[in-house]
This record gives sequence, C-alpha cells and structure tokens, in this order.
Amino acid sequence: MIGKTIRGCRVFAVIAASCVWVVPASGQALSDSGRPSILARAAATEGLRLPVGLQTAAGSRPARRLTMDEAVELALEQNLNIRVERLNPQIQDLAIADVRSAWTPSLDTSVQNNTQDSPATNQLAGGLDKITTETFSNNVGISQLLPWGASYQTSWNSSRQTTTNFFSSFDPALRSNFQAVYVQPLLRNFRIDNTRQRLRVSRTNRDISDIQLRDTIVSTVRNVKNAYWELSYAISALAVQQQSLELAEESLRNNRTRVEVGTMAPIDIVEAEAEVARNEETVIVAEAAIDEAEDALRALIMDPATPNFWALRLEPTDTPLLQTQEIDIDAAVGNALGGRTDLAQIRRSLDNTDTNIEFYSNQRLPDVNLQVNYLATGAGGSRLIRNQAFGGDVIDTVDVGFGSVLSDVFGSDFPTWTVSLNISYPIGTSSADANLARSRLERSQTQARIRSTELQAATEVRRVGREVNTNLKRVDATRAARQLAEERLEAEQKKFAVGMSTSFLVFQAQRDLAQARNGELRAILDYNRSQVDFEAVQETSLTGGGGSFTLATGAGNVGGQAVGVGAGGGGGGF
Repeated sequence: MIGKTIRGCRVFAVIAASCVWVVPASGQALSDSGRPSILARAAATEGLRLPVGLQTAAGSRPARRLTMDEAVELALEQNLNIRVERLNPQIQDLAIADVRSAWTPSLDTSVQNNTQDSPATNQLAGGLDKITTETFSNNVGISQLLPWGASYQTSWNSSRQTTTNFFSSFDPALRSNFQAVYVQPLLRNFRIDNTRQRLRVSRTNRDISDIQLRDTIVSTVRNVKNAYWELSYAISALAVQQQSLELAEESLRNNRTRVEVGTMAPIDIVEAEAEVARNEETVIVAEAAIDEAEDALRALIMDPATPNFWALRLEPTDTPLLQTQEIDIDAAVGNALGGRTDLAQIRRSLDNTDTNIEFYSNQRLPDVNLQVNYLATGAGGSRLIRNQAFGGDVIDTVDVGFGSVLSDVFGSDFPTWTVSLNISYPIGTSSADANLARSRLERSQTQARIRSTELQAATEVRRVGREVNTNLKRVDATRAARQLAEERLEAEQKKFAVGMSTSFLVFQAQRDLAQARNGELRAILDYNRSQVDFEAVQETSLTGGGGSFTLATGAGNVGGQAVGVGAGGGGGGF
C-alpha cells in the first residue's frame, strides 16, 4: 500500500515534468505516430492506461505542440479580433486624407456656343426684321480653400461673337478677361475653421485607433496565456483523475481477492465498484474539459480558414509550475495611471473636446472678411471702318488678333481693382453658443470620467496585486494539504491492511487526495493567471469599464452643427 502512494506521487511529478519537453524549432504539427502526447508519455512512464475516449482521439487527430510564446505569436498573427482592429488605423488615415481633400484645388472648365435671333425693336436695327447673334465662349477657372482659412478663385474667359446688327463696331468681336478673387477671414474662421477642426479631430481619432489596437493586443495576449494555462491544467487534472481511477480499480481487485479467500464480506465489492464508477465519471468530465479548453485556445490563436482547424489537437509544453516573483503594487499603480489604454483613450477624447470648444468659441465671433477682386479685360476682332460717324457703309476693316487681346488681359492694360470689407453677425443666440455650452459641459464630464477611471485603475491594480499574493499563499496551503492527504491515505491503507479500517475510509482518503492534488494544481494555475493579469492590468482594464469609445467624425460646419467628441461611457474591454 505504501508503494502505491509513492507511485501515485511519482505520477504527479512525471505529469508535470513531461509538459516541459522542448518543442521542435519548426513548430510543425506532430501526429501520434511520431511522438506520444503529454498524457500518454506520463501514463506510460508509470504504467497507467489512458481513458478509451482519449486513446481514440489521440490515435486519429494530428497534434501540434506549443510553448506559451508560440501560442502568443500565433495569436498576434492570426487572431481575428486583432486583424479587425488593425484595419481601424488605416481607416482613420483615409478619414484624414478625406478631410485634407478640402484643400485640394478644383479646376473648372466649360465650352459654350450660343445662337440668338431677336426681333428688331428700334431704329438702330438698321431696317432689319431680326438680329442674329452667335457667340462661342470658353471658360477655365481654379478655386481652392487654403489651409489658413482663406480662399481664392481665378477664371479666364474668352469669346468670339458675330452679329447682323448694323451698328456693331466689331464683327467678329473677340473678348477676353481674367478675374481673381481672394477672401481672407479676419475673425471668424481665422485661427480655426470647419476643415481644420475636422482635421484635428481626425488626427486625434487616429491616435485613439492606435490605442484601441494596443488594447486589443494586450487583452488578446492575456486571454491566450490564460487559455493556455487552462488547457495545461485540464490535461494535468485528467491525469490526476486517471490516477484516482487506477487506485479505485486496484482496490476493487484487492477486495475481490479478499472476498474469494473469505476475509471480506461480498458487500464491500459493491462499494468498490461504486467508487470505480464514480471515478470513471470524473475522467469523462475531465476529458470534456480538455476539449473545451482546447477549443477556447484554438479560437484565440488560429485562423478558422486553417486546414484541420477543428481536428488539430493542441498540446501545451509549458505547465503551470510555480515561478514566484516580487511585485511592487505602488509602482504598478503608477504605471497604470500613466499608460493604461482606457485612460489614454479618455485623455485623447478630451483633446477632441478642447478642439470643439476652440472651434465654437471662434464661431461666436463676427464674420469679418477682407475681399480683393482683380479684373483685367481685352477686346479685339475685325473693326469696321464706316464712311459716317454714326452708321454708314463699311469702307475698310482693321484686324485686332486674339494675341493682342491676350496681351491686353495679361499685360493688365485695363485693370479693375475692388477691395471690400464684409461684416456679418447674428442677432440673438446662435447655434455656436449652444454648441459651445454643450462642449464645455462635455469637457467637465470627461474630466470627471478621467478621475473616475484613474480611481478604478488604481483599485483594480491593487486588487489584482493582492490576488497574486493570496494565490501564492494558497499554493503553500494546498501543497501542505496535498502532503497531508497523501500521509492520511498511506495511514488508512496500513490500517485497512491489518483490519483496523474500512474500504469506505480508504476510498474517502483517495477522494480527498485527488481533491487536494486538483486543489494544488488549481492554486498554481490561479497564481500564474494572476501574474498574467497583473501584467495586463497595468496596460488595460480587465473589467472593461470606461474602455469603449466611438471615434468622433468631426462633422461640424460654420453654421454650428454639433460635433461629437467620441467619448463613450462604459463597455468595452475584454
């Protein structure tokens, strides 16, 4: 009996040791024809048999052995949530490009031919019943909104006109003009306008999308590590349950032998058979737990499009062994307050609110615009020389070419300058006043949310830090409980051998030992999980409070349309 207890302890040690074999450098999937599974190696070392269901699955499914680092690397490459989040910064880059397109020059051109027949209504028609005028014209212009709020517009017009009007001095007549208009805001839209406001918001949203990507990566890495430990624990727990089943079957065989020789009542066999059945049930549940933990890890680290996505068996090569480390809760709180993603998102959203406040404050100012208009003209064609001062017959023509017309235009021979100052101001409360008041309230709200999130972050870091210390103490307590359970089973087996105990007490001691071993495994797993959480909680919220944001569009206008700051309350996280 003492040998069985020692043998059981050796199984537990072998299971833990077998999980740290070195994974092949290539990381390729291994079938069971190549290298046996973790549980199979441990069971073979101690002469245990695997459950029938696990043997069948192990013999038909390809396997891939993974270290923790390999699992994390796969998740960073293939996790669907990370892939989705990686697109957001690119989307925000396009949003910035869309806003900047407002400053792109616009080229406008048109070509037109017009023929007009008008009735003669006065003596100047020269006795004609109708006057026919045909005009061919073209126009080319460029307009642009400038980054400092100003705007300009230029146009060049040219036309050729023929007419039957008797008193026309040119036929055909060539005309051309060049016009330039420059408008510079002096108060409203001088320091910031709708386009610059939207650009600032879009750039802030780009930074927030980077923060959200980092939040998704941190949370995914945390989930991968925890899922990895859960799978490792499930495999080790199955080995413990299998060992308990072996002990129960050994007791059943011994009881049957004692009944045959007449040293035990037949009723004791029933109790041993019931114990075997109970342990078989726990083994079945443990097998299902492995499949569930495996699927959870698979969904985090693999692309569903991968061949054999559901058929591939995952084998963790790292076990939740106890690796203690010192933690500094105060330093962790400082790290969290300085760099947590939920706090960073709220603070960046505050920048959006400040941009809106500046924009709407500017929109409350009078609209004062300085406008400069320049116009240059030229005329030419075939000039008609008549024999009378007013009307008369055409006796000669003088041709003024189109080149001369252009020389007049671009030589500024006939310029016209207009400088104006345009002022407008709404009478009464404008929409900008209401939007400004709302933005200021949102700023106060965001500042309060920052303080609330800072308190939440500090509380969460301290709670997780305490969990690390608590779980470390749990490991010591559960280790002592497991050692005492082994000693108790050994004592009960000795007493049972000399007739001083019952099979019920032996079975109870076996159950207590299995429970103590599972308790120790769970305590080690919880300690490793709490260490993972302690690292993650310094970078992101574990509860998701205040970590969800809808990026602002910055869709405002000079008329005072509301512009969202994009700071949502609550939700998010993982």
